[in-house]
Amino acid sequence: MPTDDLPETLHVTTDEQLRAVSNLTRHRIMAVLRFEPATITQIAERVGLAKGSSSYHVRLLERAGLVKVVRTRKVRGVTERYYAMAARSIVLPDPGEGGPDVLMRHAVADLEAAPADGERHVRMAHLRLTDEQFAELGARLEALADEYRALSDPSLPDTSLVVALFHPASRAQAAREGE
Repeated sequence: MPTDDLPETLHVTTDEQLRAVSNLTRHRIMAVLRFEPATITQIAERVGLAKGSSSYHVRLLERAGLVKVVRTRKVRGVTERYYAMAARSIVLPDPGEGGPDVLMRHAVADLEAAPADGERHVRMAHLRLTDEQFAELGARLEALADEYRALSDPSLPDTSLVVALFHPASRAQAAREGE
């Protein structure tokens, strides 16, 4: 399918795009389209939606420029559309001070919805790093994620990797913001 010519990244810049990716259902639809194109019926089955709901959410994503039709075919007189991501990766803007981090909220929702008896690796570590160590660790984590993304095979089960490397707010700052 003609998805080889996709741009590497698409930066979310408009309010319409931000609203589109802020919805958990649409986030999950984009995850379905991450490796291979799919029809509305295939998307509905994978996400667990009715076809009408799936169609509605895909239309919003398409209108926002986040997904696009990459192939059509006639099936019993009906045109079947195959949708794919508009780029290999979508880059969200920084949430801004005090704003919700949409990507992390979706990741936590996906983690909580994952089967409790399934294999998973979840770890949180508190570190004390120099600015140079912080930057090096961030670069190494991104390189490792890119290396494994290149190995991804659409025929294998989905796996999500979420990485968050950040400087937390100080306790005094968090207390001031909570007032």
